[in-house]
Amino acid sequence: MSHPSTARLLFASSHPGPTVTVTVLATVAAAAVGHPVWLVVLVALAVVAGQLSIGLANDWIDADRDRAVGRTDKPVAGGLIAVGTVRTAAFVTAGVAVVLSVLLGPVAAVAHVVLVAAGWAYDAWLKRTVWSVVPFVVAFGLLPVVAVSAGGGGAWPAWWAIATGAVFGVAIHCTNVLPDLLDDAATGVRGFPHRLGLRGAGVLAFGALVVAALLVLGGQLGGAGATGAGAAVLAVVGTVVVVVLAVVGVRLVFAGRPKRGLFRLVIASSLVLVVELAVAGARLVA
Repeated sequence: MSHPSTARLLFASSHPGPTVTVTVLATVAAAAVGHPVWLVVLVALAVVAGQLSIGLANDWIDADRDRAVGRTDKPVAGGLIAVGTVRTAAFVTAGVAVVLSVLLGPVAAVAHVVLVAAGWAYDAWLKRTVWSVVPFVVAFGLLPVVAVSAGGGGAWPAWWAIATGAVFGVAIHCTNVLPDLLDDAATGVRGFPHRLGLRGAGVLAFGALVVAALLVLGGQLGGAGATGAGAAVLAVVGTVVVVVLAVVGVRLVFAGRPKRGLFRLVIASSLVLVVELAVAGARLVA
């Protein structure tokens, strides 16, 4: 059997699910507000570089902890790739993210650098504290700023878009942590979701999803200008789908099954929100 390439192992170490999800959200938002293609591509490249750096830093910093609990899904913990290689890649991608951010214009650049710094702060320290949710609220709340304000034209995202991102960050954080509660307890990690417990964190996560969906619905249907019938129907259907996914998630939580499927429900909900953001178009701009 051939050994996976270094590039493939690095990608597996970067938390590809969240990385792809965040990049898609930012790219769709940038396209929805009418940015030229080159600027949409630049937003995508900057965001993916930043997310790769955060994911790689997480696996590098947690290497010893992951080995201690037998995380065979982590290439570093499994000895498939050296810690130093992942650490170097984390710093390189962070540097690339900063350089690309500067090209986005001052507001988007500052927002994205703070976003990436929040992710690194979580990896290095905050994940073990009651403040572990803060980097997610900050990062996802700033994501619309990066997408909408790119290009330096003075555009600013609508308040509901920022609020949706911040609330969605709570859902992402809580559901991503739930399957690891026992492993984290064994290695001394006690962040915000751990203190709430399985049911508390689970209910908060899926409740946050519903709030995010309602914010997008309100942003689609409210405000100045008429909303097309097709867009209005899609907004309502999207909200219903997210609510159904949230109900399924809460049922699984109360059944005591904190598996990776919970996080997949959040990813599925994010895809619904992506479609709604694409339809929102100019409404994303304040």
